[in-house]
Amino acid sequence: MVRAGLTAERVTVAGAELADDVGLDQVTMSQVARRLGVKDASLYAHVRSLEDLRGRIALLAADEKTIRIAEATAGRAGKDALVAFANAWREYAHEHPGRYTATQTPIQIDPELAAKAPGPRRAVKLTYGMLRGYGLSEPDLTDAVRLLRSTFHGFVALEAAGGFAHERSPQQSWTRALDALHTLLEHWPPSREGDSS
Repeated sequence: MVRAGLTAERVTVAGAELADDVGLDQVTMSQVARRLGVKDASLYAHVRSLEDLRGRIALLAADEKTIRIAEATAGRAGKDALVAFANAWREYAHEHPGRYTATQTPIQIDPELAAKAPGPRRAVKLTYGMLRGYGLSEPDLTDAVRLLRSTFHGFVALEAAGGFAHERSPQQSWTRALDALHTLLEHWPPSREGDSS
């Protein structure tokens, strides 16, 4: 029997909270059931499997992170938009480490759920829109998106793992990295299509 009030959304939020507490890779259906005060079997009326739950957590997190970035960048352009975008990304990763990991981990997501989820599509639009403010067009837009994602994710992943032990604070390096990205985006090198080097 399905417990009254238990929904796929409640199971997903409980899983997301657990992921933030213990790490995404430590989340189990049993732990989520305990958090909700139900038997393990009750969860399967709402999510098919642990992989399905992780996919739902990833979509929830993508939506939350995108909303935060959209609010931070609204009405901004150029360097102001870049810094607001990057700071919102980093703050979300700090505050919700398990959920953030879900957005950066290859997870099989139910295509029907993915098609209905606004977060990933909105994230792409926000990122490309910000970069068009630098006058970029394809294929440079895609290359720049990959550069930003690599920089932001690489920084927050190293930071979370304690990889910045130098006496200079990570915040100082983060600020300089954003300065450097802004300069690069303003002076993006011309594309050399066909050059495989």
